[in-house]
Amino acid sequence: MEWKLFADLSEIVGDRVAPVAAGPGDTVGDALDDLLDAHPDLRDRILDDGEVADHINVLRNGRSVYHDDGLETTIEAGDELALFPPVSGG
Repeated sequence: MEWKLFADLSEIVGDRVAPVAAGPGDTVGDALDDLLDAHPDLRDRILDDGEVADHINVLRNGRSVYHDDGLETTIEAGDELALFPPVSGG
């Protein structure tokens, strides 16, 4: 399983993708924990008081996990996970 990272999140990690150990049967939260364990510099950017900050979009197959079971959403084979921080520009 891997996370696709966008904007400054990919800059922090040094790549647009970050592999994690989580896989089918695990949760999105498990995959996020794996990501943060491997890249602790992301913690302050993604978490607010131990929870995913309101401005960070957590997606599974292009859809916010909060439309399903949040971080408890179960990962299935072939799923695509992505993290989007707020982006502005013009």
